Amino acid sequence: MTAYQRKITIALMIATFLSAIEVTIVSTAMPTIVNKLGGLELISWVYAVYLLTSAVTTPIFGKIADLFGRKKVFLFGCSLFLIGSMLCGLSQSMEQLILFRAIQGIGAGAVVPITFTIIGDIFTFEERARVQGLFASIWGVAGIFGPLVGGFFVDYVSWHWIFYINIPFGLLSIWLISKNLHEKLEKRARKIDYGGAITFTIGTTALLYALLTGGNEYDWNSATMYLLLIVTVVFLVSFFAIQKRHPEPMIPIKLFHIREVSVPNLISFLASAILIGVTAYLPLWIQGVLKEGAIFSGMILMPMSIGWPIGATVGSRLLVRYGAKPISLLGIFLLVIGTFCLTLITMATPPWMILGMVFILGLGFGFSITIFTIVVQSAVDWSLRGVATSSNTFLRTLGQTLGVAVLGTFLNHQIGSHADSNAQVPPEVLAAAIHQNFNIVAVLAVVCLAITFWLPKKKPQPEPAES
Repeated sequence: MTAYQRKITIALMIATFLSAIEVTIVSTAMPTIVNKLGGLELISWVYAVYLLTSAVTTPIFGKIADLFGRKKVFLFGCSLFLIGSMLCGLSQSMEQLILFRAIQGIGAGAVVPITFTIIGDIFTFEERARVQGLFASIWGVAGIFGPLVGGFFVDYVSWHWIFYINIPFGLLSIWLISKNLHEKLEKRARKIDYGGAITFTIGTTALLYALLTGGNEYDWNSATMYLLLIVTVVFLVSFFAIQKRHPEPMIPIKLFHIREVSVPNLISFLASAILIGVTAYLPLWIQGVLKEGAIFSGMILMPMSIGWPIGATVGSRLLVRYGAKPISLLGIFLLVIGTFCLTLITMATPPWMILGMVFILGLGFGFSITIFTIVVQSAVDWSLRGVATSSNTFLRTLGQTLGVAVLGTFLNHQIGSHADSNAQVPPEVLAAAIHQNFNIVAVLAVVCLAITFWLPKKKPQPEPAES
């Protein structure tokens, strides 16, 4: 790694850590925040609005980065993320916190995909494979230390500092990128796809809002849900029509004609639904079925934060030698094993066995999802790398959102008639409902395995890095 690459990598690692730790650190502090600000009924929107705004803006920022360069988009996104962080820390009500989390999410919509795009620009394929494993480790470390950092600030400082702590590190990342990242942009007239950006934003926002509120705030067969679905269809159909005609479309349709892009994106979409199924319902099994404490429930997913970076690091090194297909098949096969084991757990299954299953799943995600990011980047040239990377990020977010909606609907349907007057569900009923969701994610894992065989066999060829 050259000195130039090292400086950029440090800046990107800082930005990645801030993005990765955001979810876990906020989750730890939310009970305290609710006690201070009130508005318990709004707590889910603290997470949902961040997910919504980051998902919608990710492909837009990806295309802008291809048109005007990664540096400008990264600096804008990181600055917006820090402004949102500062405002979140100053919030005096849950309504304000939700609004400022939306600003944070817009910033994250630029920071996360553009970080991976810059990696694709400054490293060759062989170097990129090694570095992606390093960045996967950052996510693993954030998953372990996020709850600890959040707990420390809540207990010994103030909940406000879970947001303020982002500012000095974010400023350091901005300074390093602005000082060191150099880009050579072709000077020519740019035709911005305003129609595509507007129709995509409206259509996708309606879709994600429907998925996030369906079955909870609104019934699936309510007039509001029908209206949201109509808006989704109308605007997304218009979006695709615009993409076919525009000279520089926001998401080029030709991108999905490339198997190295379409197949990994489809698997990433389904695998992300598996991920949210495990991370949402395994802690519920621990607390609601096994009646273990909240601390152990939070720790049950820690082996995933260990297995994922191990799988990503080893898989990235093997990718150069063997190509994407065998490594991805190994990763998805581990997901099949892990999810199948989850379908067999009972109320008598010891927690240590569940920890082992979670570790296997972490390895599987590391061998697959991280590899798919590299494959998608390597399938296109510089002019499409931003939008290709952001398409993968967007579909992963969409997969998690759809997974939450579908699995939540199944769970609520299963337990709805069994809750007593205190909304308590008998452990055996809850166990049956969660088992149903584990069966669903196991089926999704098998589908992912079948689709993985469609990956091209050829090994991507190393290409020169941008200097």
